[in-house]
Amino acid sequence: MKTLFTWFGQADIDGMNEDTNSPISNIALKHSEPFDQIVIISNKWEEERYKYVPWLERKLAIAQRPCKRIEGHTVRIQSPIDYVSISKQSQKWINKLSSESDKLYINLTSGSPAMSAVSIILGKAKPNTYFYQSNRKSEISLDAIPFDFVAEHDASVARAISSKATKLPTNDKAFEDIIAVSPQMLEVVNKAAKLAPLDLPVLVLGETGTGKEVISNAIHKASSRASQPIKTVNCGALPENLVDSILFGHVKGAFTGALKEHKGLFEQADGGTLFLDEVGELSLDVQVKLLRALQQGEITRVGDDKTITVDVRVIAATHRNLVAMVEDGEFREDLFYRLALGIVEIPPLRDRAEDIEPLVHALASEINESAKSYSNYKSKNISQKGMKFILSQPWRGNIRELWSTLNRALLLSDKDEISDLDIQNALINRENKQKEHEIHLAYGDVVDLKQITENIEKKYIEAALKATGGAKGKATDMLSLGLHQNLRNMMKRLKMISENESEK
Repeated sequence: MKTLFTWFGQADIDGMNEDTNSPISNIALKHSEPFDQIVIISNKWEEERYKYVPWLERKLAIAQRPCKRIEGHTVRIQSPIDYVSISKQSQKWINKLSSESDKLYINLTSGSPAMSAVSIILGKAKPNTYFYQSNRKSEISLDAIPFDFVAEHDASVARAISSKATKLPTNDKAFEDIIAVSPQMLEVVNKAAKLAPLDLPVLVLGETGTGKEVISNAIHKASSRASQPIKTVNCGALPENLVDSILFGHVKGAFTGALKEHKGLFEQADGGTLFLDEVGELSLDVQVKLLRALQQGEITRVGDDKTITVDVRVIAATHRNLVAMVEDGEFREDLFYRLALGIVEIPPLRDRAEDIEPLVHALASEINESAKSYSNYKSKNISQKGMKFILSQPWRGNIRELWSTLNRALLLSDKDEISDLDIQNALINRENKQKEHEIHLAYGDVVDLKQITENIEKKYIEAALKATGGAKGKATDMLSLGLHQNLRNMMKRLKMISENESEK
C-alpha cells in the first residue's frame, strides 16, 4: 500500500478556494502512481479541512486517479513552532502509517518549518519512507535528504555508552547506594547504568526481595527523565475491576462512583517513568492495552472514545518466569519482547555471598539510625559469630528477609552486640516444602536408584550442617532423624566421615 502523509497548510486552503492546485493536490495528482490512501492532519482549520477532502476527491476523480481513502484528523499541538507537541503527534502518525504501508510518502511543503523538520528526522528512521516537495510552479520533487540521522544517532549513543562504560558504575550517584561487591552484582549495576540513558523499556527479573524496585529507581535517576516523576504500582495488588482506571484513567460517569475525571498512572507519569512491579500478574486484557501504550504512545481513558498521547518510559519487574508464561499462553509474547528490550536479572542473595556482610552492616546502621529516637535504645553491632551464622543461611526471602530478621534482632535485644543466638531467635522458621518433580522413564531406560538416593541425602546433610554451623545435634533435628547417632551412621554409610572418626 502507498500512503501520502501530510500536514494541512494555508497554501492548501488557498488552492481549494481558488480551485487551483495546492501542495497536497500537486503531489497526489503528479505522483507516478495513484496513492492508496492520503492522511491529512492539522491543529486548526477543521472546517476548511472538512471541505478540502471532498474537493481533493473530486480533483482526483476528474484526473482518473482514484484514491481508496482520504481522511483528515485533528491533532493537538501547543503551536506551529512547538517541537515537543509536534514531535509527539508526528511520531504517532509516522510510526502507524509506516508499519501499515509498503511505501510512505511525506509532504514537506504544507505546514510550518518545524513540522517539516520533525517529519524529516522521524521519517529518516523508517526504511520505507520518502519525501516530496511542491514549488510555486506546481512542480514536485522527490527529495533524497542526504543525511543519515539514524547512523549519526547510533554513533552518538555508542560514544556515550563507551564513555560511561570506562567508569565504575558505582561512582554514578544514582547507583552509589546499591551494595555491589560480588562480581554478579557489579555486572548487574554496570548493565543497569548502561541501560539508564537509552530510554528503552527495561524488564527487571529476580526473586522476591532481591531489590528490583531499588534498581529500577536507580535507572530512572540516572536517565534523562530524572527531573520528571516516577510512578510505581504493584500490578498484583490492583483490584480487577479498577485496573483499567488506575493505569489509564477514566472520565466522569464512566462507571458507578466515577464522580469526576481521573488521570491514570500513564498520564501522571507523562514525561517520566512508570514502574510496573509484578507485571506478570496483569490479565491478558490489560496486557493488550499496555502493549498499545508502549507501541504507539497512546492510551484511552475508561468511558472515553478519544486517545491521549503520552510519553512514558516503562520499567517492569517480576519474580515470575515470563518465558514459561508466554509458552503457557498466560503472558502475551509481543508484550514480552516489547518490555524485554533491556533485561536486568538480579541474582538471589545466596548466590552473591560477598555482598552479604557489607549489606548487613549497611542495614544495621540504617536500623540503628531509625531507632535512636526510641527511649532507652542503644545502637548495636553484629558479632563475628553472628555474622558467621548470617553467612550460613540461605535467605530464601533475600534482602527483605534479612532486613526483617535484623530488625527483630536489633530492636528486641538489650545487648550492645548481637550474637549468633540472637539471629537464630529472630529467624522465622519456615516449612521447607520441596516441589515434587514428575518422573518419566521410557522402556529400556536404566537408572541407579541407590546412587540417586545417596546423592539427595548428601545434599540435604551438607545443607543442614551449613545452616547450623556444623552442629550435628541441630542438623539431626532439622533432618528429622531423631537420634544424633542416626545422622552419624548415615554420614558413615555415605562416606562423608570415616568409620573410625571420633564423634564431635
